[in-house]
Amino acid sequence: MQKPKLSFWEIWNMSFGFLGIQFGFALQNANTSRIFETLGAQVEDIPILWIAAPVTGLVVQPIIGYFSDRTWTKLGRRRPYFLIGAILSSIALFMMPNSPSLWIAAGTLWIMDASINISMEPFRAFVGDNLPDRQRTLGFAMQSFFIGIGAVVGSLLPYIFTNWIGLENTAAEGVIPPSVKWSFYVGGVVFLLAVLWTVFKSKEYSPKELEAFEAASNAKASLQPKIENREKNIKNQQTIGLVMTAIGAIISYYIYANSLTKELYILFVGLIVLGTLFIIVAQLRKQNIRNGFTIIMTDMLNMPETMKQLAWVQFFSWFALFSMWIYTTASVTGHVFGTTDTTTVLYNDSADWVTVMFTVYNGVAAAVAFLLPVLAKRTSNKFTHMLALVMGGLGLISIYFVTTKVGLLLAMVGVGVAWASILSIPYALLSGSLPSAKMGYYMGVFNFFIVIPQIVAATILGFLVKEYFNSEPIYALIIGGFAMILSGLLTLRVKTNKKLNISDATN
Repeated sequence: MQKPKLSFWEIWNMSFGFLGIQFGFALQNANTSRIFETLGAQVEDIPILWIAAPVTGLVVQPIIGYFSDRTWTKLGRRRPYFLIGAILSSIALFMMPNSPSLWIAAGTLWIMDASINISMEPFRAFVGDNLPDRQRTLGFAMQSFFIGIGAVVGSLLPYIFTNWIGLENTAAEGVIPPSVKWSFYVGGVVFLLAVLWTVFKSKEYSPKELEAFEAASNAKASLQPKIENREKNIKNQQTIGLVMTAIGAIISYYIYANSLTKELYILFVGLIVLGTLFIIVAQLRKQNIRNGFTIIMTDMLNMPETMKQLAWVQFFSWFALFSMWIYTTASVTGHVFGTTDTTTVLYNDSADWVTVMFTVYNGVAAAVAFLLPVLAKRTSNKFTHMLALVMGGLGLISIYFVTTKVGLLLAMVGVGVAWASILSIPYALLSGSLPSAKMGYYMGVFNFFIVIPQIVAATILGFLVKEYFNSEPIYALIIGGFAMILSGLLTLRVKTNKKLNISDATN
């Protein structure tokens, strides 16, 4: 028994919701720093204000993945989460540009990102659930296409409202311009409608059908699960927890003793918390206590080998992307056009050009989404991803040398190729290593390697820019560019393996 091939339009319908999701992310990524600066944030404070987004994803995605693996309703397994997340995200998009203060804007970002994650996380598992192995690369490419299209229009909305419709692009100090407000309103409506399309135009296999598909697949491929020693696994979990807690405590004390920037506490106190959770779970497992908490924390430690290798690729590529999302506005307005006054026409026109830049890289991503699988077929997924990431890194670094608007757009071409690859190829490399019963959970855990680098970027980039680069944010983009090139080179060491690393360690 094998999963049947789906038609082009069936794959189109099941991916269409990503159009709306990316509307939300595009508006968030291109305009949040602008909103924060308008409400009074200093450039060195922006990363810590952004911390809400990755921390939210770190918590929400594995939990949503875990429960979506175990959900079955009249709407199906994943679709209820699409719908709930879309409703909450639309509300948050309406709230964000009406924030009366900086801290309310930061809190709204937290709510908005949590809601977007509720919708987004099950979409990756949705492809793994519904498509046979031979169609998964196409499925993720289709998602990349809709992400690109949604991001193009979403990023361009403030520019469209200003230059095509004639809305004001400036406002009094501390007030968000009308062009930005209406962009968020449109984004909220599109988000909900696009997800509703997928909810009502797609279907899901029942848990029994998925079990039958996986059983047939495993039998056909003669896959033998790798069983780990439970006692040894518990001991390793406890040891890792103790080491993480100790490292976090020592470095946190060093930060305190030397009066270093407080943002650094977030990373290392988080390490203490995670290490403590591992220790607690190890003790619970010694007492044969098994529940959702112990399963989530233990499966996190027993990832498939391919997933562990891809973790480093994801870490450096997403570190680079987060540096771009945080610092492109300040770099373009300050380094390229020489203004930091948020009340001037030059600043706001320059900030609008950032949305055009983001439109270009997302447009390039949409354009090459279906070309990358062709190149991968002629070479390999790993070579294609490496090439794309190197192009992206060079694009980010080149912004330092650019002096014109056209040059900024050309720099985004390489970033666009990298973005298309980041959204598809790692998931295609990973999906064959995951059991369907834990597809949602492991896709959520895989998000850790998107979120953790963002937390690292948010905690250290502000410190580096302030202490070592004279508060010039352009250097954060250069660091990001080299990180993306490194992630490309690390792709070459990933070994794909169809054997499922299914452990009894959660028992």
